[in-house]
Amino acid sequence: MVKLVAFSPFRSAQSALENMNAVSEGVLHEDLRLLLDTALPPKRKKVVLGVGDAKMGAAVLEELGVQCQTGGVVAELMRGIRLHFPALVRGLTAQSAAKAQLGLGHSYSRAKVKFNVHRVDNMIIQSISLLDQLDKDINTFSMRVREWYGYHFPELIKIVPENSMYCRVAKFIGNRRELSEESLEGLEEIVMDSAKAQAILEASRSSMGMDISPLDLINIESFSRRVISLSDYRKGLQEYLRSKMSQVAPSLSALIGEVVGARLISHAGSLTNLAKYPASTVQILGAEKALFRALKTRGNTPKYGLIFHSTFIGRAAAKNKGRISRYLANKCTIASRIDCFSEVPTSVFGDKLREQVEERLAFYETGEPPRKNLEVMKEAVVEASEVVAEVKRRQEKKEKKRKKREKRRLEALAAAAEEPAENSVMETEENDVGAKKKKKKKKQQQPEESEPEENGVEEEEEEEEPLPKKKRKVMAEPEQEEEEEKKKKKKKKKAAARDSEED
Repeated sequence: MVKLVAFSPFRSAQSALENMNAVSEGVLHEDLRLLLDTALPPKRKKVVLGVGDAKMGAAVLEELGVQCQTGGVVAELMRGIRLHFPALVRGLTAQSAAKAQLGLGHSYSRAKVKFNVHRVDNMIIQSISLLDQLDKDINTFSMRVREWYGYHFPELIKIVPENSMYCRVAKFIGNRRELSEESLEGLEEIVMDSAKAQAILEASRSSMGMDISPLDLINIESFSRRVISLSDYRKGLQEYLRSKMSQVAPSLSALIGEVVGARLISHAGSLTNLAKYPASTVQILGAEKALFRALKTRGNTPKYGLIFHSTFIGRAAAKNKGRISRYLANKCTIASRIDCFSEVPTSVFGDKLREQVEERLAFYETGEPPRKNLEVMKEAVVEASEVVAEVKRRQEKKEKKRKKREKRRLEALAAAAEEPAENSVMETEENDVGAKKKKKKKKQQQPEESEPEENGVEEEEEEEEPLPKKKRKVMAEPEQEEEEEKKKKKKKKKAAARDSEED
């Protein structure tokens, strides 16, 4: 039978989120530490604490010195406690617990998604995946264009071996029988070689290909146009990837290249995961199948994985490929950690690490001793501090300009708001002045009208002042009543006269 010994609810939703983040990172939070200190007995040598997460168990053992057990019976106990938790805690219903769990889950997911917005590496992962997929699709579609157009002009395949250029040439030529000396300039612009353009023209005159109908030619041109648009989009995507890598991982891209660095980040899952890997893991990253096959058959383990696509390993001799791959993996680990944990990422350390790899290659070939790592890193720190200071200075200037623009905008808004108020004040003043002038005119007209006329007859005509509307209505009502009474009397007299006539 399970009994509830101690229970400490979260103080707020923010506190719950902080505890959740600490549990996910395997860190012992202060709230959990306080609960364990108060609930556990003072003699803790014989106490065994059941913990659902192995990382949390290690953290509790390290911080409090309490033996922890995970898995097995603990998992079943946790499941039972989670199921009957509303019965163990008074005042807690299953519905309220479900609402609290849902809210905490949403806030936790939202915080994880919003983490480090300005240096997100998810865009790099998606970009390099799309770039690899585009390479496969463009190669497949280009082979289809080669095979399709090869029925009509088979000699063009040997003259133009590149896929995208072949599609452009096929779209430009169309029917080979219509190719002439006039279209030679257009061919030279596409193939960038006058001799190759002349060879295409000569091959079109003596080609062994079959004739093609206009409808088939329209379909081939349409398909070639789509392949060309895909290749153009791939170039734009590569530029986008290069700009993203210079923002997120400049040292890694300067050391090993944008494409290879993006593949390493994509395979690791994130830049943070790549920074946590040791150099031995980075060295064989991407060659997991070969590694496990070698362990299973007790053969030779692979020397390199994704870093094989770097130029350094291709330039090294066969006997030095393993050594240079190990050295390069070490430098890649350093570069990824610098990019991940630096506040203002710069490419200074990546350039210095690349110089070190170049010196190591020269040492393997000529025996010239390279510089020591301490000297190179000191130079890199000095240069990086200068670059960071310059970047911060630029950021401060941008911030000042932004504040000035904001201040001007607010002043313009305030001035625009004051203008209608001033206009309304001016209108009221004008109305007051006009009313005063009218009153003066009336006062002047009244004494003139009261003066005697030229014939000597004094006529005092008092002009009746206009009554207000309410008084007019009141005066009009009795007059209407009198008229109605007169009409009624006339009707009665007429009716009496008729009666008398009838009698």
